[in-house]
Amino acid sequence: MRPETEDDLSQLIRSASAPLSPIGGGTRLNPGEGQGERLNVSGLRGVVLYEPAALTLVVRAGTPLAEVQAALAAEGQMLAFEPDARPRSTIGGVVAANASGPRRVQAGACRDALLGVRYVNGQGEIVKNGGRVMKNVTGYDLVKLMAGSRGRLGVLTEVALKTAPIPPCVATLALPGLDAAGSVAALTTALTGPYDVSGAAWLPGQGALIRIEGLEGSVAIRRRALTEKLAGFGEVAEGDGASWSRMVPTAPEGDLWRIICRPSEAPALLTTLPQPLAVDWGGSLIWVALPAGEVPALPKWSGHATRVSGAAALTLPLPDPVVARLNASLSERFDPRRIFAS
Repeated sequence: MRPETEDDLSQLIRSASAPLSPIGGGTRLNPGEGQGERLNVSGLRGVVLYEPAALTLVVRAGTPLAEVQAALAAEGQMLAFEPDARPRSTIGGVVAANASGPRRVQAGACRDALLGVRYVNGQGEIVKNGGRVMKNVTGYDLVKLMAGSRGRLGVLTEVALKTAPIPPCVATLALPGLDAAGSVAALTTALTGPYDVSGAAWLPGQGALIRIEGLEGSVAIRRRALTEKLAGFGEVAEGDGASWSRMVPTAPEGDLWRIICRPSEAPALLTTLPQPLAVDWGGSLIWVALPAGEVPALPKWSGHATRVSGAAALTLPLPDPVVARLNASLSERFDPRRIFAS
């Protein structure tokens, strides 16, 4: 099913008698998702409103992410939360997954740039929440709720986003001698200092990577200060600026796991894991590949681990009973017929 308008989508959902799986490009599905009848929203595409001077973009959910990025780049702008540009990815899929890249440490996540949404709930009702400016929501903030809901509460049809200017100057510093666990202290030092860091990560073969952006003079001053500050952790060298587009890896074989934690917990977690494929957000995000079906043996920590590729869905630890009840209550309110159960 491929609706071409919001009204078509509403009618399809109202008349559905079996589970539906909303899908755009299908690039961000986790194991176990997409098992219902595919509801392809890629026909809902196009820019509705773009006001570069107001840093505001309104776009239909099925619009390819590449088209959105190209339209913004033509005006010297970008999505500050830096979603990874997967082939066929749509902007609705980015919002539904709350997909956020390395710049999250500075600019926040996708949900922080989301100003408004339109979506169709499980009863076929068209709902609008938010608008084109910040702080315009009264009552329940459905905008934030829909970001990361993964199509379980409704099908996004339109999103309004805050944009940002492309920085005129970018510099990446590297500490190639640091391993993943040893890099966390250096990344924390960079993030907690007066350096306005826009990326703090680790990659195999490159070591710790730290990015600073802005006006040329400001970048030069912060780069010198940061180089001096980081010298105590080892050699500071020029980093590969292209690395920031490679922070979401693919598992060469086996299962790919996404582990969220506090940076202070990362060194202990990393000692129990094989060498990670990447560490991002100053140590808060760890990507690791494990043999198919294997579950990471992790000490107690405050975050969660999700298998994002493989045969079976799994998130550890299992949801807290209170959180599970809240999620069930939300699903009952938004989708009482359980149309979006798969």
